[in-house]
Amino acid sequence: MKTALKKILRVPHEAFLKRVENERFSPGVLGLFINPFYFARKGLYRELGLLSRKLSGKLLDVGCGSKPYRRSFSVTDYIGLEVDTPRNRAAGYADAFYDGKTFPFGKEDFDSVFASQVLEHVFEPNEFLGEIRRVLKPGGRLLLTVPFVWDEHEQPHDYARYSSFGLAHLLSKNGFRVTESRKSVTTVAVVFQMLNAYLYKKTATKSLYLNLIFTLVLMAPWNILGMVFAWILPKNTDLYLDNVILAEKV
Repeated sequence: MKTALKKILRVPHEAFLKRVENERFSPGVLGLFINPFYFARKGLYRELGLLSRKLSGKLLDVGCGSKPYRRSFSVTDYIGLEVDTPRNRAAGYADAFYDGKTFPFGKEDFDSVFASQVLEHVFEPNEFLGEIRRVLKPGGRLLLTVPFVWDEHEQPHDYARYSSFGLAHLLSKNGFRVTESRKSVTTVAVVFQMLNAYLYKKTATKSLYLNLIFTLVLMAPWNILGMVFAWILPKNTDLYLDNVILAEKV
């Protein structure tokens, strides 16, 4: 089964794994068939591409994970920060670690901060944004992405969902001015994405290849149908997957 799938994609094993990883966060045509989160990831990558160019200088990526969006930024220095756990240290991606509360950097040390899909996992958002503001230089910019319509994930550390208005209020309260607010995926594709998220959680295994086969058979058809209906039906900006916010320290 594994061999058959690799033959279909016609790439060696290592290249195959790298291709799959790339398709996870910046899906192309192949992503339609192998990424159960195709709409969410494609929409987020597109919106980030529009705003990431507005960040410059020394950048801190808070909750960097595997740094999947690193290539979207043209900055002089890119530093990834993660919570200090054995798993995060073993992963080898982060450049620095913290205790979940205080960033290990001095005041006004960064020109830009990027935090993607992190805020919903923070139980004390005011403290978190206070730390971001502390390490940002005057006039420094924050690029923030936060889900609006999504299922609970990374349980039990999933604490909140934010509307665009809630985010604007929260940022203003903590010394930021929103300069751009975008909504990712405002078409009926939202519905198809949630259906595939449901199917993925009910079929996911520890086997990469088995998961890819399930996605190809069960979820790819909904990806394709979602694209078709997204072209046909009107948008609804009140129902969307993610907030993408550019804010400035004031």
